[in-house]
Amino acid sequence: MSQENLDEFKEHKEQVVAGAKAIYNMGLVQFGEGNVSVRVKKADEFFITPSQNDYARMTVDDVVHLKMDGTQISQGKPTSSEYKLHVAIYRARPKVNCVIHTHSPYASMLGLALKEIPVIFEEMVIFLGGPVRRAPYTQSGTDDLGRAALEAMGDTNTCLLTNHAVVACGRDLDKAVKAASLVEKMAMIYWGALQAGHVETVPDDKIDKFKDMFKGLFSTAPRKKAD
Repeated sequence: MSQENLDEFKEHKEQVVAGAKAIYNMGLVQFGEGNVSVRVKKADEFFITPSQNDYARMTVDDVVHLKMDGTQISQGKPTSSEYKLHVAIYRARPKVNCVIHTHSPYASMLGLALKEIPVIFEEMVIFLGGPVRRAPYTQSGTDDLGRAALEAMGDTNTCLLTNHAVVACGRDLDKAVKAASLVEKMAMIYWGALQAGHVETVPDDKIDKFKDMFKGLFSTAPRKKAD
């Protein structure tokens, strides 16, 4: 393996660790929950957090290198059991370079209550693509989970997974982290508004310009869907 490849792989591993630390520090996951992956461009491979990941102590040596067919390239820790969810999104969306799955509390509560998050702030359209829809319950670790997630996402970058919290994707690590954290922020605000008894959503006829911003800067959906 060339030094260039080794350097590139080190960068990918560092990105996975950075994303994992970010969602852990935000309270979106705890020990052993969720996962973060980064795609290797121009290759049928990606890097992902290991099974039963200890976010507080995680290092680049813990990161797992996988082929898209699930074959583990790296030695050491086994891959996250949810790698098929990541593969499904990477295969369906060439623009995606990072996938994040969290167990964030408020988003999880909404999924359990069979609710979705409507557009309550304009930033949801800019960064996420619109409302956060909900995928029906599908068993974790299966191909069906990825298919259900993609169906719920539609032309957006996130969705709620019933009994399983959130999946978010982005053109790069920072955008995926932003999406995952924004879903939890909107979930918390929406949950609070529901307790107060009324939710005022952003009118549909006021969001067109924000949709254009999303398409230009953040959308990961194939062009035929995003347009």
